[in-house]
Amino acid sequence: MDEDLRERVRAAAETAALYNALKHGSDPDVGAIMGPMMGENPDFRPHGDEIPGVVAPVASEVAAMDAAARRERLGELAPELLADLEADDEADERTLPDLPNADEYDEVRMRAAPNPNGPWHIGHARMPSVIGTYAERYDGHFIVRFDDTNPDEGVGRPVLWAYDEILDDIDYLGFEPDEVLRASDRLETYYEHARELIDLGGAYTCSCPADEFRRLKADGEACPHRGKDPEMVRGEFNAMVAGDVGEGEMVLRVKTDVGHKNPALRDWVAFRIVDTPHPREAAADYRAWPMLDFQSGVDDHLTGVTHIIRGIDLQDSAKRQGFVYDYFGWEYPEVLHWGHVQIDEYDVKMSTSTIKRRIEAGELDGWDDPRVPTLMSVRRRGIRGEAIVDAMVGLGMSTSDVDLAMSTVYANNRELVDDESDRRFLVRDGERLAVTGGDRPGAGHPPLHPEHEERGTRNIPVGDAVLLESGDVPDDGGRVWLKGYGCLRREDDALAWVGTDIDLVREEGVPVVHWAPAEGNVRVRLRTTEGDVFGHAEPGYADYQPDDLVQFERVGFARYDREEADETVAYYAHP
Repeated sequence: MDEDLRERVRAAAETAALYNALKHGSDPDVGAIMGPMMGENPDFRPHGDEIPGVVAPVASEVAAMDAAARRERLGELAPELLADLEADDEADERTLPDLPNADEYDEVRMRAAPNPNGPWHIGHARMPSVIGTYAERYDGHFIVRFDDTNPDEGVGRPVLWAYDEILDDIDYLGFEPDEVLRASDRLETYYEHARELIDLGGAYTCSCPADEFRRLKADGEACPHRGKDPEMVRGEFNAMVAGDVGEGEMVLRVKTDVGHKNPALRDWVAFRIVDTPHPREAAADYRAWPMLDFQSGVDDHLTGVTHIIRGIDLQDSAKRQGFVYDYFGWEYPEVLHWGHVQIDEYDVKMSTSTIKRRIEAGELDGWDDPRVPTLMSVRRRGIRGEAIVDAMVGLGMSTSDVDLAMSTVYANNRELVDDESDRRFLVRDGERLAVTGGDRPGAGHPPLHPEHEERGTRNIPVGDAVLLESGDVPDDGGRVWLKGYGCLRREDDALAWVGTDIDLVREEGVPVVHWAPAEGNVRVRLRTTEGDVFGHAEPGYADYQPDDLVQFERVGFARYDREEADETVAYYAHP
């Protein structure tokens, strides 16, 4: 490679490194720089073995710059790329659309209605994120209503500890509900409205076998019980409430239109009998339980909900509830629909029942296992709720299914934690190499944070040997720069001291690597979304406390979790 080509490579690398660092809010990634740069400059390709030696020192220089300096320099080199970044920043600040007819209401009132059958997965965070954001925008009322009216054994059965865990998740996301309700506390209210509906001629008790009614509904034929006198219906419903009717023997149906073009809307079930006691002691004696469409419809009216957000697949709920609202003469709330959220990265399905099954089978450690896509898990990994809220709000209100890349959450979190997170070294599955040279320093002193000189440096004793990651060990005769320490040359199974001339990095492309002393280090078990990784951290990592977040250089951010007998456990957050 001649000098002219070397200078062109260096210039292209500087522009690419600045753009990469600013776009992702982190130090430039050499691998991410190389691909596009080689693709845009075909004449670089014959020199592929030499290019990394030019790019690496440029990336190191950019890594040493703060964000303002990077932005200023990119503006000098490639103002069009800086304009692209600023346009992206503007797009990222987009807000949710205004709520329909919001100014027609004295107060905007919205609800999140979780089923407490387990803690929330990441997809569940969309509802409180959006509702909480709307409540702040309109100075509105945020209701959390636990729709826990399915005590039957199965995936929908409430789990007692999940109530508090879901409220903790909402707090983690940064919101405080104005009101918290449990539907299982409100059975008498639902009974009262069921009796009123019966008196209005809008409901009847039905004892048809399930298969028989399914045939009648499919054929658009009326149930033979449909014409019962309201007084008889009320008496039979009271028998259901009193526990005099067994499970499966009778239901209460809402009268709709037996010939409706949508069979799902024909005379739907409002109440059924469940003999299994509810897990909450306060609700354990009830046997007549409302179906969700009846319970939710009544509660939305009684709590003054003005705007409902629900999945596009639940459009029939509004239509079913519309029949009840028409009987009572109520006005239905404004409804917004959206598609489902798909989350990448995880091998575990984003399903409460699936996660529960795999935990019970011993395949996962618990609901906060880093391999699990739950809010408990990402919180334990050190990801802030604000990062998730920003990502969820950024999805907008599309009625199509949307994909949420966890890299978006990570980028948001990086902006929140990067400035305050100390830097430390972690060597994964390190190779031991002796260090020789009588005039070598006794310790390395890399900065605690590259952009905050006032925080000082770390003291990492070198001793007689160090640990390097396998990919960082130079070939025999090759050189390597231990960050914060200096340059060494590989001689057999040892590293011989060379010196501290930084021009070796800048001009000759000596790679800069992280390291740990072979003795006196901290053994770390790093829990990740792909399984546990073991390594050795510099001695100073022992001084942290649970919940402290650090950036393991060239590895990523990790939350200090706990000390165990022979190791420190940390949870990997993201790159």
